[in-house]
Amino acid sequence: MLRIITQQAEAQTELQRICDRTHDDQVIHKEATVREVLQTVKRQGDHALLRYTSEFDKQTLTVDELRVSGAELDAAYQQISKGLLDAIRLAHQKIEAFHQQRKPTSWVQFAEDDVVLGKRYTPVDRAGLYVPGGRASYPSTVLMNAVPALVAGVKRCVMVTPPGPDKQMNAAVLVAAQEAGIQEIYRVGGAQAIAALAYGTETIPQVDVISGPGNIYVTLAKKLVYGTVGIDSLAGPSEVLIIADHTANPTYVAADLLAQAEHDPMAAAILITTDAALANKVVLEVKEQLENHTRRTLTEKAIAHYGIAIVVEDLETAAQLSNQFAPEHLELEVAEPWDLLESIRHAGAIFLGNHTPEAVGDYLAGPNHTLPTSGAARYASALGVETFMKHSSLIQYSPEALHKIAGDIDLLTQAEGLPSHGDSVRLRTHNPLDSDAIGESN
Repeated sequence: MLRIITQQAEAQTELQRICDRTHDDQVIHKEATVREVLQTVKRQGDHALLRYTSEFDKQTLTVDELRVSGAELDAAYQQISKGLLDAIRLAHQKIEAFHQQRKPTSWVQFAEDDVVLGKRYTPVDRAGLYVPGGRASYPSTVLMNAVPALVAGVKRCVMVTPPGPDKQMNAAVLVAAQEAGIQEIYRVGGAQAIAALAYGTETIPQVDVISGPGNIYVTLAKKLVYGTVGIDSLAGPSEVLIIADHTANPTYVAADLLAQAEHDPMAAAILITTDAALANKVVLEVKEQLENHTRRTLTEKAIAHYGIAIVVEDLETAAQLSNQFAPEHLELEVAEPWDLLESIRHAGAIFLGNHTPEAVGDYLAGPNHTLPTSGAARYASALGVETFMKHSSLIQYSPEALHKIAGDIDLLTQAEGLPSHGDSVRLRTHNPLDSDAIGESN
């Protein structure tokens, strides 16, 4: 049952509890297991992948079966409906259009005294995309990870995803990958898949950046290999926070809360409202909509442990509590959402108005649905093209420009006790007008 909270101090305590829900004592034990998996895959390569796939996924594979075959990729198109294919293609189109607009552009600035400064963006050479399996399969996650990587210009993108029963792969996932432009797909999941991408095996190439959400073992593996490779983020269980006033529809609000709760027993579903009557109606709606829910058991667990409705005096207080929580998804189901937006500082994605459910962001709006969780929206952003790119600074000085600042550099090098730094400038500026001629004579 969704609990109603009316005291702000209790609300703050509960929000912090929910934010910290992945920080338990079991994580230390799990991290030790993940370290062992990482090191074993690093040493034993494909052999370790096959052993862990048998142990954890209960699927016996050969080395030749690690990579999904071309025949399987072709067959996937025959296993989904035309309607679903059209929907995947529409989602791909919208996601690609949005990320094309976000691609950073290299620039060069010609400053005074013949100084040239700039920034040059280049993609990583190889990206690894993790697509979770387990409770469900997510073609939308394929698109959200593959599209920005390919828009960034990554030359080689490889995808890993756990095998299903009888080694089968989800057809919609395979189709989404191909529509995005990914043909290199491996049937391996968990921490062992992250290890393969980070260190490389005989079959799976080492990559430069790993993106994509997963369970706690995948998340810990990404955390531990960071530095060897780049990662997008450390994604935790999904969460939504809805700020609603008297204009909100309780049926819509309840459905939006359940849309997050149905992901995982640890998903968080939070309502903050200025209308006590609305809170009570939402509680009843949640109960009613759960009656015939196909994922009722796990959804009820999420609601029971991490579902709350907070009643506050005004929208400013609601915004303050939301900023404290820094939600992955924030819905503003209020009369004037754009006015309230001015008070929002921390959120992964913000959905404005009563007709913008979070589900549109999951599938078709265009912005990425891979977002910071567990309070990380205070400092982190959505997955994007920038995740798969890095930039290099561009700097060029003329002899005259270097001469002009040589004295200041010399003072700073002396203050830091780095004489060769000073010499590297002084030797060039001792007779700056003749520096080019000196270089030619040598």
